[in-house]
Amino acid sequence: MVVAEMSMSLDGFVAGPDATLDDPLGRGGMDLHEWAFRLAAWRKPHGLEGGEVDVDSALVEKHLAATGAVVMGRKMFSGGSGPWAGDPNANGWWGDDPPFRKPVFVVTHHAREPLELGATTFTFVTAGVEQAIADATTAGSGKDVHISGGADVVQQAIRAGLVDVIDLQIVPLLLGSGVRLFDGLEPRRLEAGTVVAAPRATHVRYTL
Repeated sequence: MVVAEMSMSLDGFVAGPDATLDDPLGRGGMDLHEWAFRLAAWRKPHGLEGGEVDVDSALVEKHLAATGAVVMGRKMFSGGSGPWAGDPNANGWWGDDPPFRKPVFVVTHHAREPLELGATTFTFVTAGVEQAIADATTAGSGKDVHISGGADVVQQAIRAGLVDVIDLQIVPLLLGSGVRLFDGLEPRRLEAGTVVAAPRATHVRYTL
């Protein structure tokens, strides 16, 4: 199963305006993920101690256990867009031991050799999101393929008919502007599945 998962504001944004390398989610965008940052299930893969255990944490643990491989865009990986030689963040945001610890496929226009950091191998796919999802499906050993962002890659996958499920973490926050998750998509009806209400986010699973 291919699962696209994003945290989204009430007014439909998954990132704020004016993104930079120092503030890759734009003004206010980091607040979309505060519900997760405090959790033991998020902190442990990032090498951090402590954290809360609650309904949010159980959901994160369930999703992590179900995921066999990850697909993401170049912007989510490093924030760059041109040739890798000129990218000041060419090894990504996560340091020497990224939290994924499973195969990650990065959709990019610029080829490079696979990058191994800790227990995570990043493979750079220049043949488009369809190929990245196909490669991730093979590498995932029967588990879910998780499209973790950004919005453009999720939109490409939806247009290609490759997304089975959208997991939205709807945060009680109004950003006012920024990057919308569903911009430019054709009208369609989704089927609402599970809904988990929590104080910091409402978790809704939609099937396409």
